[in-house]
Formats: sequence, structure tokens, C-alpha cells
Amino acid sequence: MPEGQPLSIPDDGLTTKQRRNRPLVMVHTGDGKGKSTAAFGLALRGWNQGWNIGVFQFVKSAKWKIGEESVFKRLDELHTETGEGGPVEWHKMGSGWSWSRKGGSEEDHAADAREGWLEIKRRINAEEHDLYLLDEFTYPINWGWIDIDDVVDTFANRPGQQHIIATGRRADPKLMEVADLVTEMAKIKHPMDAGQKGQRGIEW
Repeated sequence: MPEGQPLSIPDDGLTTKQRRNRPLVMVHTGDGKGKSTAAFGLALRGWNQGWNIGVFQFVKSAKWKIGEESVFKRLDELHTETGEGGPVEWHKMGSGWSWSRKGGSEEDHAADAREGWLEIKRRINAEEHDLYLLDEFTYPINWGWIDIDDVVDTFANRPGQQHIIATGRRADPKLMEVADLVTEMAKIKHPMDAGQKGQRGIEW
């Protein structure tokens, strides 16, 4: 892809503009750091274009106040106040989707994840957002809480102009197959290897 040019032009009957503006499914996976960070950076670009952004976090405790959440909520307020950018909704399950899994059984967490997916599916079918950021989405799929075939069918047949980013380790091969863009973050080196825990401004 030299100088941002595609290596080949498909014979699909689309104009250059139509092909350029196709809605994308994007997957950020791998064991390295930066999957969610890159997704939130892309969401910032979308906000600047006036997109309606929906963020759905599957494996983050409701007690965690990450930096991106504070920023995007302020950007939503800015949009409401001035019309700049686009609206932002931020949803996280709380204890039901928490990594620590406190406050419920395995069955409770699985049911909560399925309920969250059904809400996202409803929104996709209703074309409620321009960009869906499904953070840590690979985990409930891998745990069998969300049906991968339902996800693939929903993504592949979504109406309108809706972009989707899904993040998380060990993305299901079917999820990567339906995606237009797959990036694998490979860990070469990490401060945790030297016993250093996560720190403010880097991890949250």
C-alpha cells in the first residue's frame, strides 16, 4: 500500500468515492498493549467528523474511571453545548462485565453479556450510531457467552453506513474473517515483564 494507494482496484462496479466510503468492520487483537488505545484514537477522529459514537465496554469494572471515558463524556457535553463534533454514548456493564466478576455468578455474567450484545444488535439494526466501539468484545465470545455466528451475521448484514471496531485478545477466526481491517498487536517488551504495575496516564 505505497503512499496510501491500494495495491489493486477490484472490479466491483463501485466508484472510487463509493469504495472509499464503505463502512468498515475493524478488529484490534493480539497480546500486545494498545488495542483499545488505538480504537479510542480512531473514535476521536470519528467524533471530529461529527459521527455519533457508541462505546460499549465488556470487561471493565464500573468502578474504573479510565481517562478516555472522562474525555469522551466531556466531548459529548461539548457537542451538546456547541454542536461541535458528534454525540457520544458510553456504556459499561459494571459488575456483570467486570474483569473481577464480583457481585454475580458465572451465569449472571453470561446473561448480562448476552443482554448487552442484544442491545448493541438492536442499535445496529436501528442504525443508531455511526461508529460502534466494542471494547474487550473478544472475551465474551471466547467464553461462549455471545454467539459468534450471530455476531458475524449482524456485522455482515448491518444496514446503512455503520463502522464497527472490536478489540481484545485471541479474536475468533470468524470475527477476523468478516472484518475489513485486522491489526494484531504483538508484545515485544512490556514494563510488567520487569515487575512494574500499570500507571496513571499510561494504562488509565
